[in-house]
Amino acid sequence: MTERMKISFLGGGNMATALIGGLAERGFASADIQAVDLQADSRARLAERFGIRTAPAVDDEVLACDVVVLAVKPQQMKAAVAPLTGRLARQVVVSIAAGLRLADVGRWLGGYHRLVRAMPNTPALIGAGITGLYADPSVDAAGRESAERILGAVGSTVWIADEAQMDAVTAVSGSGPAYVFHFIEALEAAAVSLGFDAATARQLALDTVLGAAKLAAGADEAPAVLRERVTSKGGTTEAALASMASSGVFDAIVRAVHAANVRGRELGEQLGKD
Repeated sequence: MTERMKISFLGGGNMATALIGGLAERGFASADIQAVDLQADSRARLAERFGIRTAPAVDDEVLACDVVVLAVKPQQMKAAVAPLTGRLARQVVVSIAAGLRLADVGRWLGGYHRLVRAMPNTPALIGAGITGLYADPSVDAAGRESAERILGAVGSTVWIADEAQMDAVTAVSGSGPAYVFHFIEALEAAAVSLGFDAATARQLALDTVLGAAKLAAGADEAPAVLRERVTSKGGTTEAALASMASSGVFDAIVRAVHAANVRGRELGEQLGKD
């Protein structure tokens, strides 16, 4: 039987709500989860929906936990963690704030190092996310397992050995849903331009992307092999892919992800200046 774990969330926004909901679905007791949020309506929503304790500020009961999840916006993090400084014992602190480096979070916490940095993505809101995780070397196996259990409640997880690569995780999977949405948007627009009504165009685009992703996820072959398998010589798919190649679509996507990676590093530097 899995050991019980008490979790306190700082912040009660969409991602915290998704995580709390995922934990509840996996059998976590509401008595073992609590959330701190400045907004009374957010506290009321969480308490009503999940039956958890909520508080407007960090108190001793909030600190009586095994894991603290920092689920506030990066720009608000320094102020949000100030009430924790000097009051943490052996809790694992998990930050899901994009871009923030553990060295900066630890500095704001007065030199605390039992930290895990996590980068979930928006499909976590429906339990279909992917989260990259990086742990400070001071976090033991039990601490890593605790972080993985929490983020695993909303999808799959992958551990990253070098924190510098967390910006790349953000660029690939954190921002990745927007790239997919953009492709769906273009496919839908193309369908409309070919004479389909908006509802039919959307269904064609959405179900094509959904089905292709499921097929790729369940296949042993690489996506390139799957692509080649549906590309008949002289056929319609070949014509479309040739057009994409002439427009440099593949390379443009790779460049876009690299641009996101560079911007992630820049944001990390900016956010940690204080």
